[in-house]
Amino acid sequence: MSSVTRLGILTGGGDAPGLNAVIRAVVRSATQAGIECTGLEDSFDGLIDPVRSRRLAIKDVTGIHRLGGTILGTTNRGNPFAYPLTSADGSADYSVRCVENFHTLGLQALIVIGGDGTLAIAYDFQKLGIPIVGVPKTIDNDIPSTTMTFGFDSAVGFATDAVDRLHSTAHAHHRIMVVEVMGRYTGWIALYAGLAGGADAVLIPEIRFDLEKVAASVRRRDQHGARSSIVVVAEGAAPVGGTRSVVAAGDAGHVERLGGVGAHVAEQLETLTGKEARYVVLGHLQRGGSPSAYDRVLATRFGCHAVDVVQAGRSGVMVALQSPDIVTVPLADVVGRTRFVPLDGDLVRTARDLGMCLGD
Repeated sequence: MSSVTRLGILTGGGDAPGLNAVIRAVVRSATQAGIECTGLEDSFDGLIDPVRSRRLAIKDVTGIHRLGGTILGTTNRGNPFAYPLTSADGSADYSVRCVENFHTLGLQALIVIGGDGTLAIAYDFQKLGIPIVGVPKTIDNDIPSTTMTFGFDSAVGFATDAVDRLHSTAHAHHRIMVVEVMGRYTGWIALYAGLAGGADAVLIPEIRFDLEKVAASVRRRDQHGARSSIVVVAEGAAPVGGTRSVVAAGDAGHVERLGGVGAHVAEQLETLTGKEARYVVLGHLQRGGSPSAYDRVLATRFGCHAVDVVQAGRSGVMVALQSPDIVTVPLADVVGRTRFVPLDGDLVRTARDLGMCLGD
């Protein structure tokens, strides 16, 4: 068993419903095991500036599992290995300072809650000697080795509700309604929300779309008496021979900001079909609000299991859902990889069986 008596915890990357539920589970579980918890504010910034840390007791996390966002804040500066290019003390980056401050704070292990980018940074710190246990978080559901990530169910629930609401207005006005959802590299949210909400077409990053084929699908629906069509498109979807829609270029340590594909799809479909088309961008609404019951339970299971891993003296791993169990997988097997929607899998096959157009 481990002799860890002081544990650090941080949240990184984009916020997702369920982050606070993980924090609560870690603090409650660790405290009952006699382990003191230190919350690091604004992701790894809390290691760059150790004053941005605070003791977390059970009273500090009571009831927070119901809240969206994160009480610790999330990424501000970004990657300590890349920001700044030259730090004030002359070193190439802030990673050495982070390691030093980890020990200055008296920490013996660090639980890192985040997505692919945050877990990659955590893995780099593991290689520098900081014992790391990762907890997978992303509404995109694109982290490998886990059946599902918390935040995804909440995001899909919101997107499905939006699709449900748009059916009535689309039908009343004989319109095409295009719903742009999150999904930079993968189409998990788009496909789940499209299937749950009864969309007529779903466009995902894994399949390059041909809008003429989508338009042909709309025309066939009209011939069979349909008054409207709903198209769900992931923000990272791209046309055949084209590129993803970008609203802002990336810079050092940051990826490009996507957006605009919904508007493009609506404009082109209106031209190709002669039907009025409107678009809605759900954007950060998908990240906000209280987590669903499923996400609260999954996040709580992740948090408790992460503490169990620390107590067992293990590190360099990520907790994961491999239904029905919570297991651990090596961080080395996770970082740098993406869990795409399998095109030969049941999800895509179900969509095709229903006659849903995927743009190919």
